[in-house]
Amino acid sequence: MSRRVVVITAVHAPSAHFLPDAYASLREQELPGGWDWHWLIQEDGRSDEAAPHVPDDPRVTFRQGRPGGPGTARTLALAHADGEYVKVLDADDQLPAGALARDLAALEGDPTIGWATSRALDLLPDGSTAGFDGDPAQGPIERGAVREFWSANNYRAQVHPATLFARRDLVLALGGWMALPASEDTGLLLALNSVSRGWFTAETGLLYRKWPGQATGQAAHVDPAERDARMTVVEARARALSDLGWGSPAAG
Repeated sequence: MSRRVVVITAVHAPSAHFLPDAYASLREQELPGGWDWHWLIQEDGRSDEAAPHVPDDPRVTFRQGRPGGPGTARTLALAHADGEYVKVLDADDQLPAGALARDLAALEGDPTIGWATSRALDLLPDGSTAGFDGDPAQGPIERGAVREFWSANNYRAQVHPATLFARRDLVLALGGWMALPASEDTGLLLALNSVSRGWFTAETGLLYRKWPGQATGQAAHVDPAERDARMTVVEARARALSDLGWGSPAAG
């Protein structure tokens, strides 16, 4: 039986029309012999707008649920994750060639690594891409390094949480994504870094689409009071995990 990477995608009606692009990028991924992928698409809500964009492929599973934000949708999908590893892919993003194989190689090659991230490029409306300075060097990321950088740089991590690839059991042990209206993926990233070493790949592992309907582009996302609350609880959770001294078997 093949071993499996589970790709988890939260989708809501406004972003559903991007699913075919995400699927095309996933279909182009090549994994080592004995491995395959399973794409779990979880709609955040129950509409009639997402299902028509779901590809007809036995490797793709589509479910719906009560609306609760992307973190809730991803965590619901996690209940059906039937592989050793979990990869995040937002509905409006795309995976460059080789992204899954590089993530898999990092974790299969070092049992002390619990999660991986990679370079992300913004995918602009005109089809061009843009990066940003500040990526770390390729290689291991030690425990606590992401929170330390994030706290010192106005709550901006040096690695992108939308590129996460992690051991499924470790994500489950941490409770999945945080129950926040935004920054839920940053919360998981910092929690993972509090209990386990990670890995950064310098090759581009994600095309992060920028478009007018993007949730992170809305005014509510930068409301100061809510942002302060999100950052406070994200940091407190990560610090508590670190202070407890708990580490995963992949903690290093």
